Amino acid sequence: MHTTSPSPRSEPVRRSDGGSINILVVDDEPPLTELLSMVMRHESWDVRSAHNGSEAIRAARGFRPDAIVLDVMLPDMDGVQLLARLRAVLPGVPILFLTALDSLQDRLAGLRAGADDYVTKPFSLEEVVIRLRGLLRRSGAARARADAGLVVGDLTLDQDSHQVRRAGEEIRLTPTEFELLRFLMHNPGRVLSKSQILDRVWAYDFGGQSNVVELYISYLRRKIDAQREPMIHTVRGVGYTLRPAG
Repeated sequence: MHTTSPSPRSEPVRRSDGGSINILVVDDEPPLTELLSMVMRHESWDVRSAHNGSEAIRAARGFRPDAIVLDVMLPDMDGVQLLARLRAVLPGVPILFLTALDSLQDRLAGLRAGADDYVTKPFSLEEVVIRLRGLLRRSGAARARADAGLVVGDLTLDQDSHQVRRAGEEIRLTPTEFELLRFLMHNPGRVLSKSQILDRVWAYDFGGQSNVVELYISYLRRKIDAQREPMIHTVRGVGYTLRPAG
């Protein structure tokens, strides 16, 4: 796991009633739960931790989390078993699995068991927060931001209307191109690897075929950077980054 400090956060994600988001972290490694709790509190979220299945069930009943981060391997019960019991207590709560099992089969097994998303160890703390933000918004637990726009240089993206403009000129994107650009714009200046992009944009559908990332980056460049100073850059051997022109 990468333990770098979290990057400066955008406007905090809050509950639809205006209250703070509640997150339950379930893992039997105290140093890991402490780090995850720290980065989530940086998001202005309330966090509780549990180190086994029994503690997790008690916390779910009392704390009523808006999302749960759940390690698959726990000392007293299997994470899949615990997921079913947590669903019985909180039927609609989104659950993010953490695991060291990183094969495609393991990922699909976790998703079939009812997990809403899946992050493999080692992972970055920032990635967990990004995944949780997405789960909270999709579940309806989080309030949509008053300003749904993303801005990097002269490039703007409206997450509600799906409109993209550069220097005021509208750019039409396919749904996949839009999701790819949104991920890049959520992480301006950060180099994103092909595997990170696959996980976030394609959600495992391509089984690690990184050439699809290269293909869609080329599509995006033709539309975003065509006859303009480039914003999308390749960092050879590492990945891709988007930064303001100039």
